[in-house]
Amino acid sequence: MVRAYDWIAYHAGESPERLAQIDLHSGRRYTYRQMHERTGRLAAALSKLGVQRGDRVALLANNSTDCMDAEFACMKLGAVYVPLNWRLTVPELTYILGDCGPRVLIHEDVFADAAQALGDACRIDHLVELNADGAESAFEACIAAAEPMEQIAGVTHDDLWTIMYTSGTTGHPKGAMITFGMTFWNVVNLTNPHRLFPGMVNLCVLPLFHTGGLNCYANPALHMGGTNVVMRSFDPGRTLAMLQDQDYGVTHFLAVPANYLFMSQHPDFDAADLTRLHVCGVGGAPTPVELIKIYAAKGKALQQGFGMTETSPLVTALTAEMAELKIGSSGRCAMHTELRIVDEDGQTVPEPDTVGELWVKGPNVTPGYWNRDDANASSFTDGWLHTGDAAYVDADGYVFIVDRWKDMYISGGENVYPAEVENVIYQLPGVGEVAVIGVPDERWGEVGQAVIVTKEGASLDEETVLKHCSERLARFKQPQSVRFVAEIPHNATGKILKRDLREANA
Repeated sequence: MVRAYDWIAYHAGESPERLAQIDLHSGRRYTYRQMHERTGRLAAALSKLGVQRGDRVALLANNSTDCMDAEFACMKLGAVYVPLNWRLTVPELTYILGDCGPRVLIHEDVFADAAQALGDACRIDHLVELNADGAESAFEACIAAAEPMEQIAGVTHDDLWTIMYTSGTTGHPKGAMITFGMTFWNVVNLTNPHRLFPGMVNLCVLPLFHTGGLNCYANPALHMGGTNVVMRSFDPGRTLAMLQDQDYGVTHFLAVPANYLFMSQHPDFDAADLTRLHVCGVGGAPTPVELIKIYAAKGKALQQGFGMTETSPLVTALTAEMAELKIGSSGRCAMHTELRIVDEDGQTVPEPDTVGELWVKGPNVTPGYWNRDDANASSFTDGWLHTGDAAYVDADGYVFIVDRWKDMYISGGENVYPAEVENVIYQLPGVGEVAVIGVPDERWGEVGQAVIVTKEGASLDEETVLKHCSERLARFKQPQSVRFVAEIPHNATGKILKRDLREANA
């Protein structure tokens, strides 16, 4: 029987006994044959619940193999998969589900109360509960009772596969529409610089509701016929152990800078042997230069890249060979993508090394936001997506992400990019984590404040930090105050919530 555009069915035919997924929490393992049957049964079960092509199916669950079962069941049906950020409150999720209108909400049992409230508020037809241990549940009963759906909907690259809601750091979150084509071209763009191959084994620690967790490298691993090892949540010590475990043979690992930072501060880090890893990808936020050097000293190049939910996500990639030669760069533009650096008038900057806003275009870029004509109008110009990131391109074509455009502050008429200041402060040995924000100032408009978490047992004071910065930064870039805190807030993907830091300072 012809199976159009079904990755799992293809590998079930070519290499049926190859491992597709390993769930570390429950111990479950699925070959491609088993995953194909399981997703086919789930697709049939969703169909019996009234899900048709184009209908939305939402999922509220921690990381598990069930997440990707739901995603690929939607592929077979032509339904639209909507993974939800489980750290959001019920009111926040109510907005999202009210926006996308799912017919079914699949939820983990630990979120039963929230799911019931959401079902009532958003009038969702069906709630289907799962158990992350793989134990008896409505989810497993649905799969067991259905006959596999062998023939999938005839989807094309232009059809919608996923709606992925942005983190919502300002205002309401927007639902980025992710097509089958976007997901495919992301795999193609990743293949060379991140050395994807059929036997790859990806350790997935980032949340699967986020594009980094789902599309770097979980979906690519399944497209290549590789294996995903799924961790319920990130733990520095266990992650270090998994990366060295010969029984799993992990080859690919992606994390945000905060993850790599916490691993580097773990007692087991110095003795850790990471030589079996083929690729250590890092993204989601600017990576401190000192952190890059720490991993380089262990023989591991942190391959920086830049991407967004709206770009599925890869836009630029740095190869391992260039990681130290172009330290701090997020790499060159992906093969099947275009980029520009533009000034405030939307004109391409004339010279290399000129900071402007990064704009992106290509088959990996979203066609727009779900139900948001206003956002589509303001976010695109002639097909170019405005990323909101300040960047420059050097004479060799390597892209440097300076900072989020919105995190930049202006002090005395000069633009200050916090990532540059943070890199300098990270040179101090007592700094565990730092975030620099702009705070109001009567004379200069805004000045910098360094918010610091010190390493355990370290002694550090404001005078030392300010003196260190005064010797290494232009005066307008130097922070004028230091705030020591026990913890810096992060979102579920590890990004620092600078908005929360600014509000706490108000």
